[in-house]
Amino acid sequence: MSTQTIRLELAASPHLKSPDTTPRIMWTVLATLVPVVLAALYFFGLGALLVIAASTAGALALEGWLGKARSVRDGSAAITGVLLGLTLPAGFPLWMAFIGGAFAIGFGKLIFGGLGQNVFNPALLGRAFLQAAFPTAITTWPKVAQGWTTVYASNFAWPFMHPTDTITAATPLGMMKFEHTGTAAWPLMVGSTGGSLGETAGLVILLCGAYLAWKGYLNWRIPVAVLGTAALFATALHLASPRYPDAVFMVFSGGLILGAVYMATDMVTSPVTPRGAWIFGAGVGVLVVLIRIWGGLPEGVMYAILIMNAFVPFINRGTQPRVFGTTRKKRVRGGKEATP
Repeated sequence: MSTQTIRLELAASPHLKSPDTTPRIMWTVLATLVPVVLAALYFFGLGALLVIAASTAGALALEGWLGKARSVRDGSAAITGVLLGLTLPAGFPLWMAFIGGAFAIGFGKLIFGGLGQNVFNPALLGRAFLQAAFPTAITTWPKVAQGWTTVYASNFAWPFMHPTDTITAATPLGMMKFEHTGTAAWPLMVGSTGGSLGETAGLVILLCGAYLAWKGYLNWRIPVAVLGTAALFATALHLASPRYPDAVFMVFSGGLILGAVYMATDMVTSPVTPRGAWIFGAGVGVLVVLIRIWGGLPEGVMYAILIMNAFVPFINRGTQPRVFGTTRKKRVRGGKEATP
């Protein structure tokens, strides 16, 4: 008669694991960006694809050099490069886009310890660097292309040389800011206006974001709070004075939808509590409108998200739910806490 040895295995939590992994989430998010990239290719031509490829190459190159091989395979660096490329104009020099992608990974992620440790959104930090280093190139907006094969001479400018002149066009935000001229709603929604590559096909971005929310890969509260707050604030200002843009213009112009769906919802740099997500999103929406209306620049999405990224630790601390089975602590005189 044989005896069967029973082994008791001890393991750390969680004991119930989700089938979703970091690479699976990252590559799914990257897949949803494909329609956005195709829209940029349709409206701005092949030059748009070259800019996105250059920024992605810079991100992958530095990640592969200084990071770990698995961090390249999980798709996080590719997402950073693609999102950075979508914040740039179609005629942006490729060498600048490459440097921006490398900076986004080096100073936006690796310097903090790698994936999951960064404080600020890496793609937006890369764009902030390019905004400071190359302000003229990053605000030179070419006209909507006349075909998907269109490339721009400025894409191939030599490093550290002045980019080749290109035919520029005013963006809807620039026209509203400096000329007080609005833009029709439909061109804003479909993206047939001047601006960065990610200012195209707002409706497509919303559909892709809805899919990610359905999959549970983004916190739906954040984009709803960002867009809803911006729309309500813009409506209040527009009712007070018609010279301010209405809610439709505020939401669909610039990179607000791209930022709300893909950047503000970054799992690492956004709050982890439901109440914190509402506070974070509302803060981004308010800051975007404030910067666009009273700031020195037409656009404010990048600065709004980066500023709110800095407040995320405090938001998380202040919105932690009460631990199950405990009572709320009441503050008494003398600054001490007592449990009733």
